[in-house]
Amino acid sequence: MIFGRSERGKPPVEPVTLKILVAGGFGVGKTTLVGAVSEIRPLRTEERLTEAGRPVDDTSGVEGKHTTTVAMDFGRITLREDLVLYLFGTPGQERFWFMWDELSEGALGAVVLADTRRLEDCFAAIDYFERRSIPFLVGINCFEGAPRYPIEDVRQALDLDEGVPLMMCDARDRESVKDALVGVVQHAMAYAADRREAVTG
Repeated sequence: MIFGRSERGKPPVEPVTLKILVAGGFGVGKTTLVGAVSEIRPLRTEERLTEAGRPVDDTSGVEGKHTTTVAMDFGRITLREDLVLYLFGTPGQERFWFMWDELSEGALGAVVLADTRRLEDCFAAIDYFERRSIPFLVGINCFEGAPRYPIEDVRQALDLDEGVPLMMCDARDRESVKDALVGVVQHAMAYAADRREAVTG
């Protein structure tokens, strides 16, 4: 059990723990994002790409990538004394998508990473969360040399609803990642409140 710090004479605070998924296409920066922000040593399940996988693994645009996540990445970050996020990075390749149903169980929301050079690679993640009514935020990962477009142009290209948050994000930068995580928590809380209001009328 994780306990936050407490003032002298006050009992320790038992934080709320929330599960956030980090999803997107192969090579978009999910493992990097979890590693950049985790306060514990991240759990990684990366394996080297092999010749046997070449017919099914699309590495165009990420030719320099030599490993792939085969199960998940896992990290943890304390946003406040009373709020801890558990981060689960999903595998990006289609042959490992069967893991997503297990990983999404109990998730509050998700960050979908996008690369402007391969926007189509995040369509599957967006579709997955939309179909399951899991609130998500799209973070455009700022790769060096990748073209930059106005946010609204990217929103239109991804066919995102106006209510889905969309922001620039650098998966290598701790503060940038924290902003994205705070954004998805806020969006998920507002989403849950709207659904409760719709039910109770």
